[in-house]
Amino acid sequence: MTTEPAELYCFNHPSASTMLRCKRCNEPICVKCAIKTPTGYQCPQCVKKHQKAFDTAEPIDFVTGFVTAAILSALASLLVGIVGSFGFFAWFAILAGAPTAGAMMAESCRAVTRRHRSAALFRIIAIGAVIGALPFALLNFGAILYLIAYLVLAVPTLYTRLSGIQLFR
Repeated sequence: MTTEPAELYCFNHPSASTMLRCKRCNEPICVKCAIKTPTGYQCPQCVKKHQKAFDTAEPIDFVTGFVTAAILSALASLLVGIVGSFGFFAWFAILAGAPTAGAMMAESCRAVTRRHRSAALFRIIAIGAVIGALPFALLNFGAILYLIAYLVLAVPTLYTRLSGIQLFR
């Protein structure tokens, strides 16, 4: 004697029939709502709850991270302005030094924020790095191309190191 399973409807879309269930909360979810994870499908609410567990930043981290990035970026942009007076060889120094400066800023900000993490924190720190370089860009307009090259290389390096984005596995 076999019985037909009761028809399930999506938790978020009551008109969508489904056979899927969230692996965490066991609620029925449709294909539109299902988010594939390495261990199975989950509903958007469970995925959001799981991601919030990784956001550990506190309000003081935003301030200290921003200020640290701004100060270190201001110092680095001052050095870029000085190196820019060396002529053609300045490009080689900036191409090698800017990513290194970005990595050093990232590690300094990571230490100051006590290794707390949050996507918003990483963006605030990157904005701090850009804002820190702006005064020297405005004061030393002759070195603007060098400063732009510095920012284009240093800020993505900073953000990538903080956020843990892996370009190659």
